[in-house]
Amino acid sequence: MTAQLIPPRSGVAFRLDEGQTLTVTDIEGVQVADLLAYNSVDVREVISSGRTVDYAETIRLTVGSILYSNRSRPMLSIIEDTVGIHDFLLTPCSEATFRHFYPDQPVHRGCFGNLADALAPYGIEPDMIPIAFNVFMNVPVGIDGRIRVEPR
Repeated sequence: MTAQLIPPRSGVAFRLDEGQTLTVTDIEGVQVADLLAYNSVDVREVISSGRTVDYAETIRLTVGSILYSNRSRPMLSIIEDTVGIHDFLLTPCSEATFRHFYPDQPVHRGCFGNLADALAPYGIEPDMIPIAFNVFMNVPVGIDGRIRVEPR
Protein backbone atom coordinates (compact mmCIF):
# COMPACT_ATOMS: atom_id res chain seq x y z
CA MET A 1 0.00 0.00 0.00
CA THR A 2 1.30 3.45 -0.92
CA ALA A 3 0.70 6.36 1.42
CA GLN A 4 0.65 9.88 0.10
CA LEU A 5 0.58 13.00 2.25
CA ILE A 6 -1.42 15.80 0.66
CA PRO A 7 -0.33 19.15 2.07
CA PRO A 8 -3.08 21.61 3.07
CA ARG A 9 -4.38 23.79 0.23
CA SER A 10 -3.22 21.37 -2.43
CA GLY A 11 -4.62 18.46 -4.37
CA VAL A 12 -3.63 15.21 -5.97
CA ALA A 13 -5.16 12.93 -8.58
CA PHE A 14 -4.42 9.26 -9.15
CA ARG A 15 -5.92 6.14 -10.64
CA LEU A 16 -7.80 3.81 -8.30
CA ASP A 17 -8.57 0.44 -9.83
CA GLU A 18 -11.72 -1.53 -9.13
CA GLY A 19 -11.33 -3.43 -5.87
CA GLN A 20 -8.65 -1.14 -4.46
CA THR A 21 -9.22 0.56 -1.12
CA LEU A 22 -8.63 4.26 -0.51
CA THR A 23 -8.13 5.38 3.07
CA VAL A 24 -8.49 9.07 3.86
CA THR A 25 -6.93 10.18 7.14
CA ASP A 26 -7.02 13.68 8.61
CA ILE A 27 -3.75 13.83 10.50
CA GLU A 28 -4.33 17.22 12.16
CA GLY A 29 -8.05 16.77 12.81
CA VAL A 30 -9.22 19.97 11.11
CA GLN A 31 -8.97 19.34 7.37
CA VAL A 32 -11.67 18.52 4.83
CA ALA A 33 -10.82 16.33 1.85
CA ASP A 34 -12.76 17.09 -1.35
CA LEU A 35 -13.06 13.68 -3.01
CA LEU A 36 -14.00 13.19 -6.66
CA ALA A 37 -14.12 10.07 -8.82
CA TYR A 38 -14.19 9.81 -12.61
CA ASN A 39 -14.41 6.82 -14.90
CA SER A 40 -10.89 6.50 -16.33
CA VAL A 41 -12.26 5.20 -19.64
CA ASP A 42 -14.77 8.05 -20.06
CA VAL A 43 -14.24 11.06 -17.78
CA ARG A 44 -17.72 12.33 -18.60
CA GLU A 45 -18.88 9.74 -16.05
CA VAL A 46 -18.30 11.29 -12.66
CA ILE A 47 -19.38 10.93 -9.05
CA SER A 48 -22.84 12.43 -8.53
CA SER A 49 -24.20 14.02 -5.39
CA GLY A 50 -27.72 14.03 -6.79
CA ARG A 51 -27.80 10.35 -7.73
CA THR A 52 -26.08 9.29 -4.52
CA VAL A 53 -28.35 11.23 -2.16
CA ASP A 54 -31.43 10.20 -4.16
CA TYR A 55 -30.60 6.49 -4.05
CA ALA A 56 -29.40 6.53 -0.42
CA GLU A 57 -32.47 8.54 0.64
CA THR A 58 -30.27 10.44 3.07
CA ILE A 59 -27.63 13.15 3.14
CA ARG A 60 -25.82 11.32 5.95
CA LEU A 61 -23.54 8.92 4.09
CA THR A 62 -21.48 6.47 6.12
CA VAL A 63 -20.56 2.76 6.28
CA GLY A 64 -22.52 0.84 3.68
CA SER A 65 -23.24 3.90 1.55
CA ILE A 66 -22.48 3.73 -2.15
CA LEU A 67 -21.40 6.82 -4.08
CA TYR A 68 -22.99 6.69 -7.54
CA SER A 69 -22.02 8.24 -10.86
CA ASN A 70 -24.09 10.55 -13.03
CA ARG A 71 -24.91 7.37 -14.98
CA SER A 72 -26.34 5.67 -11.87
CA ARG A 73 -23.46 3.23 -11.52
CA PRO A 74 -21.66 2.57 -8.24
CA MET A 75 -18.26 4.27 -8.12
CA LEU A 76 -17.18 4.06 -4.48
CA SER A 77 -18.41 2.31 -1.35
CA ILE A 78 -17.81 3.45 2.21
CA ILE A 79 -16.53 0.39 4.06
CA GLU A 80 -15.22 2.08 7.22
CA ASP A 81 -16.02 5.43 8.80
CA THR A 82 -14.57 6.53 12.13
CA VAL A 83 -15.95 10.08 11.87
CA GLY A 84 -19.51 9.69 10.55
CA ILE A 85 -19.90 13.26 9.33
CA HIS A 86 -19.34 14.15 5.70
CA ASP A 87 -20.95 16.51 3.20
CA PHE A 88 -22.25 15.93 -0.33
CA LEU A 89 -24.19 19.19 -0.70
CA LEU A 90 -21.62 21.95 -1.10
CA THR A 91 -19.49 22.66 -4.14
CA PRO A 92 -15.71 22.93 -3.76
CA CYS A 93 -14.76 26.40 -2.53
CA SER A 94 -13.22 28.64 -5.15
CA GLU A 95 -11.97 32.15 -5.76
CA ALA A 96 -15.59 33.09 -6.48
CA THR A 97 -16.70 31.52 -3.18
CA PHE A 98 -14.25 33.65 -1.22
CA ARG A 99 -15.21 36.82 -3.11
CA HIS A 100 -18.90 36.07 -2.40
CA PHE A 101 -18.66 35.28 1.32
CA TYR A 102 -15.54 37.22 2.33
CA PRO A 103 -15.26 40.25 0.02
CA ASP A 104 -12.90 42.08 2.42
CA GLN A 105 -10.50 39.13 2.80
CA PRO A 106 -7.65 37.93 0.56
CA VAL A 107 -8.82 35.54 -2.14
CA HIS A 108 -7.22 32.16 -2.81
CA ARG A 109 -8.02 29.45 -5.33
CA GLY A 110 -9.59 27.10 -2.80
CA CYS A 111 -10.32 23.43 -3.28
CA PHE A 112 -11.74 24.04 -6.75
CA GLY A 113 -8.41 25.41 -7.98
CA ASN A 114 -6.53 22.56 -6.30
CA LEU A 115 -8.79 20.00 -7.96
CA ALA A 116 -8.58 21.70 -11.35
CA ASP A 117 -4.78 21.64 -11.29
CA ALA A 118 -4.61 18.01 -10.12
CA LEU A 119 -7.18 16.79 -12.67
CA ALA A 120 -5.94 18.70 -15.73
CA PRO A 121 -3.40 16.01 -16.73
CA TYR A 122 -6.32 13.54 -16.97
CA GLY A 123 -8.18 15.72 -19.47
CA ILE A 124 -10.64 17.01 -16.88
CA GLU A 125 -11.42 20.68 -17.38
CA PRO A 126 -12.74 23.00 -14.65
CA ASP A 127 -16.31 22.89 -16.00
CA MET A 128 -16.23 19.11 -15.47
CA ILE A 129 -15.76 19.41 -11.69
CA PRO A 130 -19.01 18.59 -9.83
CA ILE A 131 -19.96 18.74 -6.18
CA ALA A 132 -17.29 16.82 -4.31
CA PHE A 133 -17.82 14.30 -1.53
CA ASN A 134 -16.43 16.44 1.30
CA VAL A 135 -14.88 13.93 3.66
CA PHE A 136 -14.91 15.13 7.29
CA MET A 137 -17.05 18.22 6.56
CA ASN A 138 -19.96 18.94 8.90
CA VAL A 139 -22.84 20.72 7.16
CA PRO A 140 -25.96 20.50 9.34
CA VAL A 141 -29.31 21.34 7.77
CA GLY A 142 -31.77 23.17 10.02
CA ILE A 143 -35.48 22.45 10.07
CA ASP A 144 -35.90 25.68 8.09
CA GLY A 145 -33.64 24.23 5.37
CA ARG A 146 -30.74 26.59 6.08
CA ILE A 147 -27.27 25.09 6.05
CA ARG A 148 -24.23 25.87 8.17
CA VAL A 149 -20.63 24.72 8.12
CA GLU A 150 -19.51 23.71 11.59
CA PRO A 151 -16.57 21.95 13.19
CA ARG A 152 -17.14 18.23 13.38
